[in-house]
Amino acid sequence: MVASAAILAVPAARASMAVAATFEDKVDHAASIIVGKCLRQESRFDPSGRWIVTYSTFEVERTMKGNPMPEITVVTPGGAVGSVHQSTVGISAFRPGAENVLFVKNSNLGPTILYFDQGAYDVTTNDRGEKIVTPVPSNVVKVDTQRGMAVAPNDTPRLLPEFEREVGDTLRNLREQKMRMDTIAAERLRKEASLWSVVKGNKWTILLAVAGIAFATWRLLRH
Repeated sequence: MVASAAILAVPAARASMAVAATFEDKVDHAASIIVGKCLRQESRFDPSGRWIVTYSTFEVERTMKGNPMPEITVVTPGGAVGSVHQSTVGISAFRPGAENVLFVKNSNLGPTILYFDQGAYDVTTNDRGEKIVTPVPSNVVKVDTQRGMAVAPNDTPRLLPEFEREVGDTLRNLREQKMRMDTIAAERLRKEASLWSVVKGNKWTILLAVAGIAFATWRLLRH
């Protein structure tokens, strides 16, 4: 987190880039995914005394991944302590009273946002009383490292129930993928163990066969 703050604590006018994260990446690597309302914030210097970090405490309204908890406090780089201000590029600025979806990961300073602004969403209510999940605004250029090019955001606003279903479907697909990989790995180990047991059970026969081949090769080469 401290290193990240050092990298990202640059004037907003400078261009900044980040690796584009897929929705599956975010769901897979998040320690928890929650919907919450920001209750309060506190900014202070980190243990090094060089960087300001902000602690935002959320009342957890819903947990999509991870262990349910009544509250969570996330730490992000930047903030103001007295007359000292530090701004960051690509870091979500939360506001007390606002609702957010957070993809949370653990850090040395405590829970923080996974993939920075790519791991946070605003939650608003439309005129029909439906909650809408929208990616937070960002001035960071997202780069697809496989294609080596900048990409447009692939997240679109959607209803909270739809967003939650997508998280659930992704988690289910990830579990199924892991089960398939575990099954393949177990089958490979079983075949290797079976082959080794055959070798051990017939080691003298195999040794005699190898010796016979070696002797025949030696006689052939003599002639």
